[in-house]
Amino acid sequence: MDFEQFYQDKYPAGVPREIDLDKYKSMVDVFEQAVKKYADRPAFSAVGATLTYRDLDTQTRNFASWLQNKTDLKPGDRIAVQMPNLPQYPVVVFGAMRAGLIVVNTNPLYTEREMEHQFNDSGAKALVVLANMAGTAEKVIPQTGIEHVIVTEIADMNSPIKRTLMNAVVKHVKKMVPPFNIPGAHKLPAVLSAGAREKFSPVECKTDDIAVLQYTGGTTGVAKGAMLTHGNLVANLLQVRPMMEDTVQEGKEVVIAPLPLYHIYSFTLNCGIMLEAGAHNILIPNPRDIPAFVKELKNHKFTAFLGLNTLFVALCNNEEFQDLDFSALKLTSSGGMALTSDTAKMWERVTGCAISEGYGMTETSPVVTFNPHSAIQLGTIGLPIPSTVVKTIDEEGNETPLGEPGELCVKGPQVMRGYWQRPEDTRKSFTDDGFLKTGDIALIQEDGYIRIVDRKKDMIIVSGFNVFPNEVEDVVSSHPKVVECAAVGVPDAKSGEAVKVFLVPTADGVTETELKEFCRERLTAYKVPRLFEFRDELPKTNVGKILRRQLRDEAAK
Repeated sequence: MDFEQFYQDKYPAGVPREIDLDKYKSMVDVFEQAVKKYADRPAFSAVGATLTYRDLDTQTRNFASWLQNKTDLKPGDRIAVQMPNLPQYPVVVFGAMRAGLIVVNTNPLYTEREMEHQFNDSGAKALVVLANMAGTAEKVIPQTGIEHVIVTEIADMNSPIKRTLMNAVVKHVKKMVPPFNIPGAHKLPAVLSAGAREKFSPVECKTDDIAVLQYTGGTTGVAKGAMLTHGNLVANLLQVRPMMEDTVQEGKEVVIAPLPLYHIYSFTLNCGIMLEAGAHNILIPNPRDIPAFVKELKNHKFTAFLGLNTLFVALCNNEEFQDLDFSALKLTSSGGMALTSDTAKMWERVTGCAISEGYGMTETSPVVTFNPHSAIQLGTIGLPIPSTVVKTIDEEGNETPLGEPGELCVKGPQVMRGYWQRPEDTRKSFTDDGFLKTGDIALIQEDGYIRIVDRKKDMIIVSGFNVFPNEVEDVVSSHPKVVECAAVGVPDAKSGEAVKVFLVPTADGVTETELKEFCRERLTAYKVPRLFEFRDELPKTNVGKILRRQLRDEAAK
């Protein structure tokens, strides 16, 4: 297919097909221009603390100068950052980048095994960790090459008196900080104070320099570090911004950020796109605490919201959330997992704002496609973002025709350099002509919009017919008595595999008979779930994505 020819008339007016990749030299360049332009604007808020863009400039400079003058770390060394959504996260990340270090985003809920693997695989020499997780880090550090440890507490970016009181309550009253003892560890406030007394020497970051090692979830084999360069991250923020059209106005947005910044989706949107736009990012450290989340939302006239399917469902089912003032909300973005049509309609009914669903993966920084704000097509992942080429291929690597499913492949400036120290895995991830193979089955419609059919590995084969879990889940979740669900394939003597659905029912309950009848009316016979299992909750990643693989493994036992 002639990609350029096919897509030339598929976009709303004003959305370019190509972007200017030379606008910024690096993420540090993006950051330094933003903190200068929006100096007096609030940048990040959480747990009672707000950092302005000027504060960010000062504190990141202090952190960078401490790294340069008080450690032996050199540009290109790796620093692991392990904390939830707190104002000190951007301070540490951009401070490290300004010193030329490579950031290794680390999930705060990792087990000892997962932490040890990531620290050793990345070759991290330094670690910044929240005190709440430092007990686990203490056990792991001796088995790694980490030489410098900085510990931060929840309220460290508050004023000194407030910081002392809040941290004491978290530690001694709420008992949220297990005891730990890491010899030689530094406290972040002391680090920032010491750095303020040292000279900062700017480091030139080049487009091809690695900015972040972003580890994949390890769903196939061991977790791998995607090498995302400054150029990759800059390209992606410049690619996505036009797809939002006129909804993002410089220096005026108030953005709700409940998804963890250490996840590439939120990292790029909140620490990239919204930072470049001078937005005020409201960080939510624990989005699973819905009552506390809604209480925080009451304090803000928010204009944008970044989330995913499970979070939208949980919020819309909360009565206090339904009563919030949504008059300023004009942009809702969904990613990380498939958005069901039922959830999208419910969110728009409650908030009055349509959801723009996008698609991406860690290896693409992450966005590949997005629904333009003025031309949302529910049920699709939108159009390829500017300067991005996509195609679908069959098992033999041949391009499939329009409207026929195939593995989605992507080429663009946001695609990673490769996997850290894994040349063979990198080679296997690309086609001979340089396209990244996503592992997702998709079809390109005649209008250019793309529809994900499902993950290649999640496909269920019933009597030789392909059944895509997303389709089954979309139907089951649309039942008024179902909160959320996940479909998997289980071994079956007759058909090879049968469809099993794990689900969380509403308080008034639902029967298996009701569900089967509901599905029979909406699905071809072989797609109708044979088995249902009712749960109080479904297993999820810390980002909120339902762990289908875990459910599939449980069902196979």
